[in-house]
Amino acid sequence: MDSTFVSGFAPGARVVVAMSGGVDSSVAAHLLHGAGHPLVGLFMRNGVHVDASESHKKSCCSVSDARDARMVAGALGIPFQAVDLKAEFGGIIRYFLAEYAAGRTPNPCAICNRDLKFQRLLDFADELGCEGVATGHYARLEVRDGRVLLRRGVDRKKDQSYQLFSVAERHLARARLPLGGYEKPRVRELAAAAGLRTAQKADSQEICFVPGNDYRKLFAERGLPTHAGKLVDTSGCVLGTHEGTEHFTVGQRRGHGVAGAIPLYVVALDPSSGTVVLGSREDCCARSMVVDELNWIGIDVAEGESVRAEVQVRYHHEPVPATIEVTGSRGRVVFDTPEMAVTPGQGAAFYRGDRLLGGGWIRSTELVNPIQPAAGKERRPV
Repeated sequence: MDSTFVSGFAPGARVVVAMSGGVDSSVAAHLLHGAGHPLVGLFMRNGVHVDASESHKKSCCSVSDARDARMVAGALGIPFQAVDLKAEFGGIIRYFLAEYAAGRTPNPCAICNRDLKFQRLLDFADELGCEGVATGHYARLEVRDGRVLLRRGVDRKKDQSYQLFSVAERHLARARLPLGGYEKPRVRELAAAAGLRTAQKADSQEICFVPGNDYRKLFAERGLPTHAGKLVDTSGCVLGTHEGTEHFTVGQRRGHGVAGAIPLYVVALDPSSGTVVLGSREDCCARSMVVDELNWIGIDVAEGESVRAEVQVRYHHEPVPATIEVTGSRGRVVFDTPEMAVTPGQGAAFYRGDRLLGGGWIRSTELVNPIQPAAGKERRPV
């Protein structure tokens, strides 16, 4: 047992630990087990079939992952269950497809964290008489005077606090993240020292229900239409055609098939007309954005209050200073300096230093250079 580890649960508390079959959740279980907690390992089945040729590319929810999770649980001597969450994952898949169809870019991992790992698994914890749930996320939790403080993981390269922006504080209060104080190489060392079969297993690089990482196959498999149409510049001049707005995301530079004198980025999407707007890097910058479903963690924010924070607008993004003007469950986020590729559908996480204050879902943006469409014009040099 690593002498630096403190579980955060009361001594002897019974805990559900989410086990994905990867090294991180395996070590989370190992640490809690070594700290004397009775555990129940739960593996979430998503109901998605993964071919053997694809399963080696990922570390979550496949048959081989379930086997690895079960064998790690057996090595630790803890009870293990695979729970059928096909219906719940079906809802996430429907959300995922609907967001792309609406011209937004979804964040299914944040939804899974909010609705499954830190809500549905807590339901199972209650049924099993457990105090709470633990996961292998790289983030740190503190509970002070009944309020939760959520901080970035010590390993900044692996930090996953951004993906927890929408998790309710009341759920985080019953959760623990044993890996938050570790760097990834140390986690692998702990796994190897404990003889865990997942010690050298590759990290997941894909969305668990999109084998091969090509989400467009989901549209084809389900017979869903895509919104084909025109590629235009910011004044509406036609530059080409495309097979569906679902193939694009705001900020995308490659894959649109249009060459220009300057690099062209996807600036906006309009599925109703099948329009994909391309423009310069500056055209892709936003002064502000509207976020909704605001979720605050460890703080109270009053109606009409303005909050200063560093705002992270996607997973791999350096937070930038901004002011959040709060109106109920919605906020207008004004950037100190215009920000590139602010993408509707993604999450906006609010930080103060390494502390996550919460966040919301990006619904719309105010671009530095407003788009003035005039679809149908002849192509002009860009």
